[in-house]
Amino acid sequence: MKISVNGDNREYGENTTVADIVSDLDLTGKRIAIELNKEILPFNQYAEQKISANDSLEIVQAIGGGQDDSFTLAGQTFNSRLLVGTGKYKDMKETQLAIEASGAEIVTVAIRRTNIGQNPGEPNLLEVISPDKYTILPNTAGCYSVEEALRTCRLGRELLGGHKLVKLEVLADQKTLFPDVAETLIAAEALVKDGFDVMVYTNDDPIAAKRLEDIGCVAVMPLAAPIGSGLGIRNPYNILTIVENANVPILVDAGVGTASDAALAMELGCAGVLMNTAIAAAKDPVLMASAMKKGIQAGREAYLAGRMPKKRFASASSPVDGLFF
Repeated sequence: MKISVNGDNREYGENTTVADIVSDLDLTGKRIAIELNKEILPFNQYAEQKISANDSLEIVQAIGGGQDDSFTLAGQTFNSRLLVGTGKYKDMKETQLAIEASGAEIVTVAIRRTNIGQNPGEPNLLEVISPDKYTILPNTAGCYSVEEALRTCRLGRELLGGHKLVKLEVLADQKTLFPDVAETLIAAEALVKDGFDVMVYTNDDPIAAKRLEDIGCVAVMPLAAPIGSGLGIRNPYNILTIVENANVPILVDAGVGTASDAALAMELGCAGVLMNTAIAAAKDPVLMASAMKKGIQAGREAYLAGRMPKKRFASASSPVDGLFF
């Protein structure tokens, strides 16, 4: 049955209690207040109160003034700056657990004939990552031409009922999986004209990034390193230049290997990071997903705090006045 939670439609099973929903939202033990159908629900009734179809829950907490650190993408606000993929996991259960541990709100999926459960008896990916809970981001992974990318985006839009947000990548070759920037520019322009909201994968070239923004892409996603390499950010100065010159969100895409890589991307001022292999190929993907979530948060806080200037020589942290020797 469907209910409304803070204005979002969510689906829960029969006999679900308010406490179950609080647990599902990772809010257990946190100081919150809840309205059920515009009536205050006392804390001691959470475990007993069952929900019904079309119920409306409002869950609030106290925050400091001006502390909202969400970002906007194609007119939609997101609180998590970690975006994750769905490939390379051992099974659907691991996929689900890792995505939940990541705290991601945007999940990217490849469009394939056998990827989303079209065969009889094959699990359906969109049942594991429901569009009611996540923003699904169809991508053009594996496309090596403008035509392939356009067809894939249009099929993704049809699959998701008119969904306009897509991740565009047009690859140059199978060995490096670097983007074909010339083809990417052509495909991006065609998709924007066709009404898509385009998040675009490109190399770490500030000129190419700016041209893609000028075309009308809603986000530009320069690579940190080759897809699936885990090498981390190879050229932070180019990423920094792209961020400084941009008027749209810049999200690092591809090449992240561990949480410190994600933190560095955020310290450079990126709006977010998209990753798949770094989580799925870890020995413990669920634990790595949790680590990536924390890395993103730590890097963002460090960026907002403003790091100390780098100095060539030492600077004593303790005062020298008043020494007794």
